[in-house]
Amino acid sequence: MFESLGFENYTAPQVAVGVALILGAAFGLLAERTKFCFRRGLVGDDRKQAMGVWLTALAVAVLGTQAGVLSGLITFDDHRFMAGDLPILAIVLGGLMFGAGMVLTRGCVSRLTVLSASGNLRGVFVLLVFAITAHATLKGVLAPVRTTLGSLTVPLGDTVSLATLPGGALVWSVLIALAALAVALRSGNRVTTLVMAALLGALVPAGWIGTGFVLYDDFDPVALESLSFTAPYADTLFWTVASTSIPANFGVGLIGGTLIGALVASLVFGSFQWQSFHTPAETGRYAGGAVLMGIGGVLAGGCTVGAGLAGVPTLSIAALLAILSIAAGALLANAALKPSRQSAYAQPAE
Repeated sequence: MFESLGFENYTAPQVAVGVALILGAAFGLLAERTKFCFRRGLVGDDRKQAMGVWLTALAVAVLGTQAGVLSGLITFDDHRFMAGDLPILAIVLGGLMFGAGMVLTRGCVSRLTVLSASGNLRGVFVLLVFAITAHATLKGVLAPVRTTLGSLTVPLGDTVSLATLPGGALVWSVLIALAALAVALRSGNRVTTLVMAALLGALVPAGWIGTGFVLYDDFDPVALESLSFTAPYADTLFWTVASTSIPANFGVGLIGGTLIGALVASLVFGSFQWQSFHTPAETGRYAGGAVLMGIGGVLAGGCTVGAGLAGVPTLSIAALLAILSIAAGALLANAALKPSRQSAYAQPAE
């Protein structure tokens, strides 16, 4: 479709950066306003409200993405989520690591991106360590770990998606969306918050259809992508230090847009506030969590957004396994940390 849009002076990959910038800005603004965060939905003090926001976004993302598939606009047949051999050990171990890491850093990557743009220097530190570690796992010194774990696979045959199970894509999409909305509507959130969460979820099919249909070009193809933060942070790090040698891509635009959108929202609504670490021990905990998320996000095939919010709507078995593993890692880490937190609270104030 791209060749009919009239962009004579730009290639599809170049326009993709602009599209990602817009999607990222919208995500940053909506995520800042709704406090969108999967970790909070699992272990936060306001977990009921936070999970309601996340599930509302997921429901819309599922319905919108599968509407695009059923209408023939996009297909995930050749996407990495639909690989016939499931790297089960890498996904499960990576998911557990990422989940534990986001508990240690008190936020998943998307949430920390929004917080960083809102003045949180802890988030900036975590994202820098995360990006370096993710890049090292993808293409650097930790790549052998990724390839070794990824080589241990389970053949799925044709059962790579829920769409191949009885009922097909339509039934499973509706079931997931209805279950998510049933929880969301009892979460106690204001209607305006749920509406913003729904708009955030709509960005997922917008990304899939934008890259897979609108920007489709036989001569200069664009990868089928949507919201994601693990690979985009690795790409952004590489582009930042070598921008004269490599062009920006969709991921770079997405990260930049998210930071801009969140910054604007925090300034307009008065939530911008400088924050930093309080103790060296806290710095160490956040650094450890960032490393776990960097390695884990790559092994699992994505973060809570890439494998969760954008991955689950593809109905991929791999994406479902990843987000469930991330949730398990977060719950286990939170349970393990509870005694130490309670002990710390019992100490007299200094």
